[in-house]
This record gives sequence, structure tokens and C-alpha cells, in this order.
Amino acid sequence: MSEEQVPAGPDVRTRRALLAGAGAVGAAAVLAACGDEDDGGAAPSPGPQITNTGDAGGGDREGAQSLARTTDIPVGGGAVYAAQGVVITQPTAGEFKGFDPVCTHQGCPVSNVDGGTINCTCHGSKFSIEDGSVKAGPATTPLAAKNIRVDGDQIALA
Repeated sequence: MSEEQVPAGPDVRTRRALLAGAGAVGAAAVLAACGDEDDGGAAPSPGPQITNTGDAGGGDREGAQSLARTTDIPVGGGAVYAAQGVVITQPTAGEFKGFDPVCTHQGCPVSNVDGGTINCTCHGSKFSIEDGSVKAGPATTPLAAKNIRVDGDQIALA
């Protein structure tokens, strides 16, 4: 067999499978190391809520469609609209706020709004629904505010 010919028998596939398996085990170990060891028994979040409303095509934001109705946003809570790039909260009745949906710690998308905070399940950071300030680290920088407008019962990016 010349140097240009490469065997393609079962031994080659076996070595490839072994290497691929070793790589998968290594990747799993790295990802597991990123987790918080003290999760308090909480189940991981399924990730950010993605909705089919709003201007998904990124068109004219001034004339953008509504992202949500005011009744979709609970008082003392909020909703993540990851595809539209905003978290909308309602800290007190009739007061709506918008924030960037990307955690300032390592750029993970925030996953939910619960218990008066905007939560990132990647590393456990929590942000205030009132002003985006850090309530629990490891993040040290608040979420950036996003301009939203309320027109009747419709909420849109401003």
C-alpha cells in the first residue's frame, strides 16, 4: 500500500468512534464544571420563552407590531421575549419596563422572570424587575434598559 492510500476498514472507524466518544465525554465534563454545585434541588429551566409576536423580521421598529398585551405581563413579574431582544416587566400595576435579555455575566440569555427577579439559569444571576440592577451574582453589571411604549393595552419596542 502506498503512502497516499489510507485504510478505510473497521479499525479506522473504531478509532474515529473512540476519539469522538472521548471528545463528547470531555465536552460534558467542561459543561458540568460550569454549573452551580449548590442548586438547592431546583430543576433547570427549559430556557427563555420564545413568542411568535412582534417584529421578528427586524423591520421598522417605529411601526413595529405589538410584542405583548399589558394583560400578558403579570404585576410583580414579567416575560422574556428573546427573539425580539427584550424582557418586559411590570414592577407595579400599570408600570412597564424593558430590559436587555442577555445576562451581563457571560452573555447567556436570561431564562425567566420569577419572584420579582429576571433570572439567568446559566450561573444563577438575578436582576431586579424594577431597574435591572443585580440582586444576586455572579453578574456585577445591571441589565441595560430597553425603551418600550405602551399604547392602550399593547406593548411594543419604542
